[in-house]
Amino acid sequence: MIPEGTRFLLPPEARFRAEVMDRLQALFARYGYERVELPALELYDPAHPLAGRAFKLVDKTGEVLALRSEFTTALARLLRAHPRFGVVRYQYAGTLWLREADAELGRYREYTQVGLELIGATGPLADAEVLHLALEALSALGVEAVLEVGLPALVGELLFASGLPEGVRAALQGAVHRKNLPELSELLSAHPVPPPIREALLALPDLYGGKEVLEEAKRLPLPPRAQAALRGLEKTLELLERPVLLDLGMARRFEYYSGIFFRAYTPGFGLPLLGGGRYDGALLPMAAGFALGVERLLEALRPSPEESPPEVLALDLKALRLFARERQVELFHGEDPLAYARARGIPYLAEGERIWRVE
Repeated sequence: MIPEGTRFLLPPEARFRAEVMDRLQALFARYGYERVELPALELYDPAHPLAGRAFKLVDKTGEVLALRSEFTTALARLLRAHPRFGVVRYQYAGTLWLREADAELGRYREYTQVGLELIGATGPLADAEVLHLALEALSALGVEAVLEVGLPALVGELLFASGLPEGVRAALQGAVHRKNLPELSELLSAHPVPPPIREALLALPDLYGGKEVLEEAKRLPLPPRAQAALRGLEKTLELLERPVLLDLGMARRFEYYSGIFFRAYTPGFGLPLLGGGRYDGALLPMAAGFALGVERLLEALRPSPEESPPEVLALDLKALRLFARERQVELFHGEDPLAYARARGIPYLAEGERIWRVE
């Protein structure tokens, strides 16, 4: 028995998981993102965004600790302790824990993420860099995926311009994000707003598609800050020069994301493989990044359940030492190496310096 929301990993899945993580980290390193290591144990902070769902424990001094539940806050804490100036690029990989299983995490309470953060740069060029790397990460794994890009700040600026109380704005945000037009219309009827704001809010749920969506949005009566956010997104997409799907009704956590928010999906798999965005001022003055869920990637990629046999079956230590320099080799323990090699599909036998094909 193991705790709910955890699992064992056996070959070949454990090997495939390591290969996926290595491939992503090597890709990020080629783009200048340096690895950082962050503690799995943190001081418990009631203000942490996932404090209510974190695993808590008490050390011998009585201090309350928590197991790491997400990376961005931990990275912000690192930078407060070790300030860096100018533009810095960090990547991370490791395990996270949540006390309550999350449907979006496949009901895991122990899960793994690989991600990166671009810190100290903002604007269209920085956003284009992060979006490019998200697409490159999926391409490096051979995943056919669609990148959905939203602009929660656009929704936020419209709601702020409405002048409505915070509770009503939260209800409107939810209706826009769920693309529930009847609920949105009902809320706007019960809480009147200036006609231009009403027109724009009612249009948001339908602003989903390609670049033509930008043209539709630009024709709406938007407040100046919302217009500026839209121009920034347009410039980002011009610099990116790669197709994405736009969802301008995406209103998730607009109070946290100061610019773009994005996620990637692959056909036939209902959960996003990665997610990220720009969060200037939330945890750091200027920052954007994303994380990939390794468990989701494994489910989407579905590695073969068959174990790959070694290339060579060594009959003694001399052969093992010699041929393991360049090939995958297994040292034989038993009585009939030929039968074993045939049963496993191992193509070569080796003894000493001699190697021959299994017939």
